[in-house]
Amino acid sequence: MTPQAALIELLGRLGANQGVAVLVNDDELRQWPSAAVKAMKSQKLIAKARPAPSALCPGCESECVMPVHTQPASTGAPVSFIVCDKRSDINRVPVPIERLTQWQCSVDAVCGFVAASLGLRRSDKQTTRADLWEIGIATGDKRSQMLCLQGNGVLILVAGNSKIPLAELIEYQDGGYSLDGAMIRQMVDAATTADNRYTPSEVKREARKLDTQARHASWQKKYRELKREKPGKTNSWYANKIAKSDIAIGCVVGTILRNMKK
Repeated sequence: MTPQAALIELLGRLGANQGVAVLVNDDELRQWPSAAVKAMKSQKLIAKARPAPSALCPGCESECVMPVHTQPASTGAPVSFIVCDKRSDINRVPVPIERLTQWQCSVDAVCGFVAASLGLRRSDKQTTRADLWEIGIATGDKRSQMLCLQGNGVLILVAGNSKIPLAELIEYQDGGYSLDGAMIRQMVDAATTADNRYTPSEVKREARKLDTQARHASWQKKYRELKREKPGKTNSWYANKIAKSDIAIGCVVGTILRNMKK
């Protein structure tokens, strides 16, 4: 198994699990290339999870899957064991803690990896779909699009109406995983349906223009009121008063000063 194949295997499980986090134990990780495991950990594709609540009992040849009990020790590490209820000649069976260690791969971790690989600012917005997660704004040569991860049987990168399986973009070189950035830029540019949340339309521009005009009109009205109430003050004084009111939240005094007298 190559490092590239190991990550593709892991992503395949996550996709098949409909985006619900998947767990991998240390026994399985030891069967994967050590370079792959090292890269997955350092790039936060997998993170240490809670110890497994059950394990194969090593007490006899039956190897039953049994619940694991863990008790704190007076000194040293906690003690984990299985209580056998199948045979009278076996009671407590110690379980080495390393057999309970497991690692988690989640959609959030994969989205973070994609964003880091492409140098994107990670989106913190939630989509209305349970199988779609926003990653960040990706830029091609022609346009920008919100890049999303879809997980419905297979993990797929989505930009507008363009889609490509994430596994097809995975690369491994120089001890780390990366994505084929050129392919993603082509995908962004190839989208014929732009996401109107991130591609401003003429309608949106006109709406923002009207909002700005209305805000300036409210400043002008307030300016006239203040001049009647407090005549003789400087324009800077009036602008500062307006800046502290609800009609100018987030606006700087200089902007108010330029637009309150028109």
